[in-house]
Amino acid sequence: MVAYLDAAATTRVLPEVAEVVLHWMSQDFGNAGSRTHEYGTRAKRAVARAREGIAAHLSARPDELIFTSGATESNNIAILGLAPYGTKCERRHIISTAIEHKAVLEPLEHLQTQGFEVELIEPGPSGRVSAEAVLERLRPDTLLVSVMQVNNETGVIQPVAELAEHLRSTATYLHVDAAQGFAKLPGDLRAPIDLISFSGHKIGAPKGIGGLLIRRRGRDSVPLTPLMYGGGQERKLRPGTLPVPLIMGLSKALEVFEGERTQWLQAASEFRARLLEGLGKTRFSLHGDQEHVVPHILNLSFEGVDTEALILQLKNYAAVATGSACTSASYTPSHVLAAMGLPEEQASNGLRLSWFPDQAQTLDVDEFASIIAEYQAGLALVSPS
Repeated sequence: MVAYLDAAATTRVLPEVAEVVLHWMSQDFGNAGSRTHEYGTRAKRAVARAREGIAAHLSARPDELIFTSGATESNNIAILGLAPYGTKCERRHIISTAIEHKAVLEPLEHLQTQGFEVELIEPGPSGRVSAEAVLERLRPDTLLVSVMQVNNETGVIQPVAELAEHLRSTATYLHVDAAQGFAKLPGDLRAPIDLISFSGHKIGAPKGIGGLLIRRRGRDSVPLTPLMYGGGQERKLRPGTLPVPLIMGLSKALEVFEGERTQWLQAASEFRARLLEGLGKTRFSLHGDQEHVVPHILNLSFEGVDTEALILQLKNYAAVATGSACTSASYTPSHVLAAMGLPEEQASNGLRLSWFPDQAQTLDVDEFASIIAEYQAGLALVSPS
C-alpha cells in the first residue's frame, strides 16, 4: 500500500466525520434558513451549536465566526473585503510576507493594481519572519498585516501571537491564514488576531468547508465589505444556503482532533524522528528553522537529485509533493524556498513530506530511504567527472 505523505495538501475524511455528514445529508437534510418546519429548525440549531463550539476553540464569540468554503475564500473576503475601507480612509499600505500561500499573494497582487502599496518581507534561510521585521515597517497608513500561522511548504511557525499583541493597540488589522495550524496549534489563534482563515480538510473534515473569524475590538468589528450579494446569510458577508452537512462535519472533525491532539502531536513527532533517522543514509538538506516547526511537515532536498524524477521513483511507495497542491503543477522553483534565499538547486528541488500519523504508518522508512540513497548513488555513477 502506498503511504500517504501529503497531508499538508489534504487528509482523508475521518470515518466518524463521514457518518455525521451522511446523517445531515440523508436524514436531517433541512435548510437552516427554513423557519416554518422542524427540518429547518433542527438544521438551524445544529449550525448554531457547531458555530458556538468552533468559535470557543478560538476563544471567540459565535457571532464572530462565518462559514465559508475554506481558507482561500476566507483570505479573499478578509483582504479584498477590507480594501474599500482602506481606500475611504486613505490607508493603502499593506505588509505581508513573500512566503504566503498564493491565496493571499494573489489577492494582494490584485490590490496593487487598485493603488495599494504591498510590502512583502523575505524571511531569509530560517523561513521565519520576525515580529520586529513587521513592526518596523508599520506606518500611519498601514491598513493590514497578513502573516500565515504555519508555512504550508516548510512547516515553519510564524510569530502571529506576538504580532497580535503588538498590533491590537494600533489602527492596523492583523489577518492570519491558519490553514495549516488550525486545531494543531490553538494557542496562537486565541491571541487577539482580528481575522483568521481556516479550512476543515486539513484535519479530517470534508473539502469545501472552512471559516473566517472576524474578531471584534471592543464594540467595533473589522469593517469588511462583502464580495458577493444575495440572501444575507453569514452577516451578509457570505451569502448562500449554508452547507449544513459540511458544517457538521467540520464541527465533528474539530471535536475529534481536540480530543486526540496530545497523542497526535506525539505520534507526528515520533514519525518525524524515525523518518530523519532513516534518511541518514542519504545526502540531504533540511529547509527552515527546525526549532520553530510543526512536527508533521518536513521540507528537504537531496543532493544532486531532481525532485520531479525522484517522485516518480517513489510513486509506488509514498505519495509526496514538491510543495503546495495549488502550485505543484508548476515546475518553477518554489516561491517560498526562493524567498528564503536558498541556492537555486535547493529551491528548485524541495520535497515536502507531510503526514497524519495514522496515514503514514504503512511506510517502510528503511526501504523508503534506501530507494532514495540508491537513486542518489546511481546518479553519482553516471554524472560526468
